[in-house]
Amino acid sequence: MCVFAACALCAFLCIGAVFGINAFVKNTAKQRFISEEAAAKLEDVDCVLVLGCKVNGSSPSDMLEDRLLCGINLYKSGAAPKLLVSGDHGSVGYDEVNVMKRYAIEKGVPSEDVFMDHAGFSTYESIYRAKEIFGVKKLVIVTQSYHLYRAVYIAEKLGLEVYGVNSDYDVYVREKQRNLREVLARNKDFFAVKFGAKPTYLGDMIPISGNGDSTND
Repeated sequence: MCVFAACALCAFLCIGAVFGINAFVKNTAKQRFISEEAAAKLEDVDCVLVLGCKVNGSSPSDMLEDRLLCGINLYKSGAAPKLLVSGDHGSVGYDEVNVMKRYAIEKGVPSEDVFMDHAGFSTYESIYRAKEIFGVKKLVIVTQSYHLYRAVYIAEKLGLEVYGVNSDYDVYVREKQRNLREVLARNKDFFAVKFGAKPTYLGDMIPISGNGDSTND
């Protein structure tokens, strides 16, 4: 009975820690959330970072399209002079970032103002590389609100001046599953920041102040 009680107590403490970290990340990050209108009034922002999501062949998924639309709106409103689209381009057959850049160009953003990060394999890696590869110091991050807490938290803990704008333009399927996975992801990245995890790839600097076509492949 004592062993069972000890195991139950351990499980209770572990669950409590997981949800405690989740609440801490959310409460810390939400203070940096702003509206699209407020973002347009910011000064000296290096870029709008649009985080990647699933693509269907050459088309963005519904969630990714909303992220792109929000990012493009912010660019056109003058929130920042550059877009940085970051996602998974880990194989020839799957390419989020070129889909994202093409979409932005089709919506009227000049090609030279759209930078691609081909090695944004995770939220943490996208933000780490925004700082270390692209030299970003002040940015607006765009994604859905459930994801934005973690992204903003990571950026702030990595020493960036960050603002978050949500792209919740629609209601998306499998919301409960995503929210549950995100609790675990917030815990993972809480420790990634704490222990200074490194991304899969780094490399040479590509200043965000330059020409986005330098990231074309």
